[in-house]
Amino acid sequence: MADPSETSPEGANLHAPVARLLRPLVRLFVARGITFPALTTLLRELYVNVAEYDFALPGKEQTDSRVSLLTGIHRKEVSRLRGAGAPVSVVPSAVSRTSRIIARWLADPRFTDGNGQPLPLARIGEGDAPSFDNLVSAVTRDLRPRAVLDEWLDRGLVIPDAEGRIVLTEAAYVPKGGDESHLYYFGRNLHDHIAASVANVTGPTPRFLERAVHYDGLSRDLAERLEARAREIAMEALQQANREAHAACETDPGGSHRWNFGLYVYAEDVPPTAAKA
Repeated sequence: MADPSETSPEGANLHAPVARLLRPLVRLFVARGITFPALTTLLRELYVNVAEYDFALPGKEQTDSRVSLLTGIHRKEVSRLRGAGAPVSVVPSAVSRTSRIIARWLADPRFTDGNGQPLPLARIGEGDAPSFDNLVSAVTRDLRPRAVLDEWLDRGLVIPDAEGRIVLTEAAYVPKGGDESHLYYFGRNLHDHIAASVANVTGPTPRFLERAVHYDGLSRDLAERLEARAREIAMEALQQANREAHAACETDPGGSHRWNFGLYVYAEDVPPTAAKA
């Protein structure tokens, strides 16, 4: 068996981009107390899991020896770690409920104005008139709208206006740093972005759209103005995509597929030494 510390020539050219990719994650790990030994344990489990489930040969049983060959992990360790099952990403119920209600508020013509913006809603409306109660009830019958409203008021997702109507706030678009919903979307969105990039690198032709507009050597003022404008453009695109997806789902028979349309904006001050490197 080859020395597990060795990397194939094909993999060697990934070192630099992977190091750049991992750097902000390592910064997060250190900040949150995830030590190198703990990360090593996690990576060992993931290597075995990916080799076992994603690299099985059609019609053949995946063996400890082959997983060991693919991963460079000792066969006894492979035997101990195998069989745990592929990781399952479960959406926390509170995250799923909140995102579905907000998505409908932003997409359903009953709850938006002529410009597609979310309407201020009376708490209770007559009949099918737009109201917060009708909005929640259109998504779930398992929770009392009043309980959802109290939770959202506490989290700052909505506020009452001068007329006592319920108004969706900017905070509803961006989860608070480090809370359950933020960490869920941190994992989901990064996974999907990386998965799309990997599919484009490993496939014969790029399958997914993954593009960026970038300029270097900017003044701080211009970088901040471009960041603000990019946020406006991104929110317009996300809201339009949400409206069209919501309308299409009304007549879709349903199935096992999922779809994610994401955008990101990033800017930083690059020290001269880092720019040269």
